Amino acid sequence: MTMDIKMKKLAKEFEEYAKANGFRLNPNKKMLKGTLKGLIENEKRHGKKYCPCRRITENMEENKKIICPCIYHKKEIETQGHCLCQLFVR
Repeated sequence: MTMDIKMKKLAKEFEEYAKANGFRLNPNKKMLKGTLKGLIENEKRHGKKYCPCRRITENMEENKKIICPCIYHKKEIETQGHCLCQLFVR
């Protein structure tokens, strides 16, 4: 599967998730593409879709918190209008 196909598939999954939770994917296609690419690369490299904007550590329990969508995204969207990596926006 090519990177473009993987990104489209992932975007569709996250779009449905966002819609169900009252927010949306970032309409800036360049930013969206960069974040999706980072998620796919992290999954390939580390086995999980870790948020590309967060630091992966040696602590596996802490790392679980940053698997996208991370535990922080809803609060960040509520307070800042977007999550840290700007995948999701209000």
